[in-house]
Amino acid sequence: MTPRHATRPALPALLLALLASIASPRTPAAEATVRPFETVAREYVAAALGSNLSLQSQDLEVERSLAALDAARARYFPEFALNARYTRAEGGRQIEFPIGALLNPAYQTLNQLLAAQGQPPRFPTITDQAFAFQRSHEQDTRVTLRQPLYQPAIPAAVAAQRELLGSQQYARLALARQLQRDVIVGYAGYLKAQRAASIVQSAGALLDENLRVTDSLFRNGRITQDQVLRARAERLASTQQQREAEGAISQARSYVNFLLNRRLDTPLEDAAAPEDAAAVAIDTGTAREDALRQRSELSQLDALGRAADAQQRAARAALRPQLALGIDAGTQGEQYRLGSGYNFMAASLVLSWKFFDGGANRAEVAESRIAARNARLKRDDAAQQVQLEVQQAVDRLDTARDSLATARARDEAAAAAFRIASRKRDEGAINQVEFIDARNTLTAAQLNLNLTRFDLIERRADLDHATGNGELPVPRVDLQGIPP
Repeated sequence: MTPRHATRPALPALLLALLASIASPRTPAAEATVRPFETVAREYVAAALGSNLSLQSQDLEVERSLAALDAARARYFPEFALNARYTRAEGGRQIEFPIGALLNPAYQTLNQLLAAQGQPPRFPTITDQAFAFQRSHEQDTRVTLRQPLYQPAIPAAVAAQRELLGSQQYARLALARQLQRDVIVGYAGYLKAQRAASIVQSAGALLDENLRVTDSLFRNGRITQDQVLRARAERLASTQQQREAEGAISQARSYVNFLLNRRLDTPLEDAAAPEDAAAVAIDTGTAREDALRQRSELSQLDALGRAADAQQRAARAALRPQLALGIDAGTQGEQYRLGSGYNFMAASLVLSWKFFDGGANRAEVAESRIAARNARLKRDDAAQQVQLEVQQAVDRLDTARDSLATARARDEAAAAAFRIASRKRDEGAINQVEFIDARNTLTAAQLNLNLTRFDLIERRADLDHATGNGELPVPRVDLQGIPP
């Protein structure tokens, strides 16, 4: 029989090296080549703010509201226009005046009397006359000036459009902050999946070594075949787990690239996750006050409420008197001519005052009043939801922060237990089930530490979004990988 020491040459050193690779997936040299998580995430957020399609659509909504505000302001200014008309007409209604039928009999009698006296007839025969309602051709060319002097609906409409523009701007800011949170959380999820795949891969290397040692022990008669089969089954399970981890990396990468409006398979930069992210405790009361003061969604609803109030004032202003100035100047006639007898000018002060419209204006006022009340109710409901989001975000952040120390202690204990189990396995002092259980415990502890560390980053991003804290980076467009 082969001596015991010949079956495991340099095995403890190999296991220790594999353990070190699991506990610290990155060497100091490799760690120095990657940038901090905050730096890379901020650059990705800036790229998303410049290229995300949803944000671009919201930008168009802001521009549309700005154009509507310009249109409302334009009603303050005079309207100057040129109107020219040339008409040719044939047929149509006519007025016939039977002057011939009325005068001709009398004229004939008078002519006969004159003829009897030997005098020539003096009275002609008259034909009936017809007058057309319109000329056969005519032109009307004029310039018009219309200037509202007193229309209280105009400033109310301008105020309403200004508030609607503000609501769209706040909606755009809310979408930008949500995009910032999604990019940070998505990128943290990508790094989390990447680290998990590295842990599973290192565990697979350990299982390969365990399968080799177990097979060697079985061939030397030290253990039974069931332990070899168990080691092979665990290695196959690790292969399946590694495939799932690679799928999680692909999904997380695709999601981040989707937010950045890039090709879904564009590689993402690696980053070094902070060890003590969000270590400062958060006061819930202060966080709620910050959220009620800073959340763009609440400001958007406030602006909608003020817009509804302005629309209500505009509806009421329709019942007030309105005064406008109108000036017309030009030329009329059958031919295009200028000068005395052809030119004309008219200036008018037009006063309009609506007294009754069947209740339509009253209904518009009631509709605007209900819209204002509805906006304020939505604002109160959103404020409660924001406070609930803050409370949940603070609780999750505290849980993740407290879990980090426990996860680190669990990882250290599992690593120490696995080192002991590895030595016992090499000596044949424990069976395969105990060794694999120690290995599973170590892998689970490492995955839990990786999960907790990145969960802490994600929970901090959720809290920043819930409270409206954090400055948005300057938008930029990252053309790398963006499809044409």
